[in-house]
Amino acid sequence: MTIWKQDTDLVRLNGWSANTMMETLGIRITAVGDDWLQGTMPVDHRTHQPYGLLHGGASVALAETLGSTAAMLTLDPAQEVAVGLDINANHVRGVRSGIVTGTARVLHIGRTTQVWEIRIENEAGELVCISRITMAVIPARVVGLK
Repeated sequence: MTIWKQDTDLVRLNGWSANTMMETLGIRITAVGDDWLQGTMPVDHRTHQPYGLLHGGASVALAETLGSTAAMLTLDPAQEVAVGLDINANHVRGVRSGIVTGTARVLHIGRTTQVWEIRIENEAGELVCISRITMAVIPARVVGLK
């Protein structure tokens, strides 16, 4: 049974990234399941740190994008929105090139908070980063959406 309250069309979801950091970094939503969301990011000059490795901040940007997008999909945006409250990340493996894939899975959906775990892997399926994001659920009118 799906947890989504909104249309999960990939064209629509990726359209949300137009003219944002996600577009600049090449982050794309690539798949949606009944209770998970997946996306990719290239590891290249846009996402490297000075040593030629994937920048930890880029991994966090991918994690927050996936967790935030997933959280929003569980809500009716005419009534409420999800905003980031806290994020953490453990970087466990370096990546120099290729594509990393992140998968967001829900740990908790509450009335005022959500918690999502985002697992980022390299092309060999090895763990690169594990992240957890806590989202605050607030009325849409607070951010001017209603």
